[in-house]
Amino acid sequence: MQLASTPHENRDKDFDEFDAKILKWREQRTAEKLRGEYESAVLHLSEVIQENLSAPFRISSVKVEGATTTRRSFLGSLINPVLSSSSDLPSNLDSVLHTSRKISHLLQKTDVFHSIETLIEHPRDASLSTSDVDIVFKVREKGRFFLSTSTELGNNEGNAAATGRIRNVFGGAEVFEANVSFGTKTRRSFRAAFTAPLTSSLGTYGEVTAFGLERDNSSFASCTEGLRGVKATIRNGILPCGVNEIAYEAVLRHIGSLTPSASIGIREAAGQTLKSALSHSFIIDSRNDRLMPTKGHYIKVFNEFAGLGGDASFYKSELEGQISRPVIDGISLALAARTGILYGINKPTLFSDRFQLGGPLSVRAFRANSMGPKDGSDSLGGDLHWSVGASIISNLPVKPHWPLKTHVWLNAGRLDAIDQSRPLLDSFRSTFTNPSVSVGVGMIYRFEPVRVEVNFGVPLITSKSDGSRRGLQVGMGLEFL
Repeated sequence: MQLASTPHENRDKDFDEFDAKILKWREQRTAEKLRGEYESAVLHLSEVIQENLSAPFRISSVKVEGATTTRRSFLGSLINPVLSSSSDLPSNLDSVLHTSRKISHLLQKTDVFHSIETLIEHPRDASLSTSDVDIVFKVREKGRFFLSTSTELGNNEGNAAATGRIRNVFGGAEVFEANVSFGTKTRRSFRAAFTAPLTSSLGTYGEVTAFGLERDNSSFASCTEGLRGVKATIRNGILPCGVNEIAYEAVLRHIGSLTPSASIGIREAAGQTLKSALSHSFIIDSRNDRLMPTKGHYIKVFNEFAGLGGDASFYKSELEGQISRPVIDGISLALAARTGILYGINKPTLFSDRFQLGGPLSVRAFRANSMGPKDGSDSLGGDLHWSVGASIISNLPVKPHWPLKTHVWLNAGRLDAIDQSRPLLDSFRSTFTNPSVSVGVGMIYRFEPVRVEVNFGVPLITSKSDGSRRGLQVGMGLEFL
């Protein structure tokens, strides 16, 4: 049984709806009024500044307040060069604003401060001229200590990791970071790095790293590999314009835990070797997205020379490039290429230094690290490789904003050993004229911080030693071909 609403109840309901509309209207009017007043104040301030840019002003001092754990000498090394360079500028408001912006940018670049507020004040010293001003930066420092635990997926493996970080260790924007992880393929690893700025412009950094890991290679080479080493690096630049990195590395490698079925080639590689090497890398990255770019390009050049003592003696060079371009709305084309050469100097190349090729992150529709020279079922790695890939990536028609995309791809590549008894040109000709080729379709899912692919691939051309894989293949990682 239903009771009909009385006229009194209907009238109260109408009044409540009317009051709600009035309240909403008043809130909108108040917001519009405040926005208008703010815009007027900003416009007025801008006009005042523009009219007084040439007014005579001179910086008498620069102060940083709130930097309790940052060294005064470090702040001085940042600020003094800026003040020296601005001494050639006219002494007016324009130069004061320009200098304050440069100093503020440097303070932000240190990654030490959580917030920075810039004030231009009259000096407290009454003996100074009325045209003298103080620039005061009121800062709040970030927390110095950070600790986190996480589970991660990438490079077709999963691991659990713990990371600790100390920021501004000695008060000069230094960072100490240590990481320990345990995983499915990389059974355990550790890395400790100390990073510090080397120049007052904060454009060049130095880093000293100690690292180690134990990797299970039994899926392709019937052994495990252990690394223990140190590395010193000098890094300069920013990614869109180019980052140069010069490094020295000393690393002790151990091939062990051979399975009963290990081949003669792997048994000969077993044992301990030492690598002492200098390297240089150059990277440019203008992609709009690292995982699923739709425009931009990526270039990496890497050169390494080993032979400064130790067992390894070689020259190694690698080149990698990627370009992405939108074709039509929702569809983009991605092209990628990689190549590399490892040339032994008076010694044979070692297993730990050779290239491996194949798998969902390189040449799809082949098993991971299954291409190139073999001894039985073991992949021995190669000295010369190349691979190329082309993908047409599309949004889902009804859900273009989803992090799920489709793609059609074509991959080709080859990995060979270099026979130094023959001309090097013959090795190049053989490697680059006999590719293995695969095609397929699949889905791409953006699963921060990695990219996940599920592909159905078909090998079209294979070499006798290649481990082809027809059908479904899953890949997880950061860099795909």
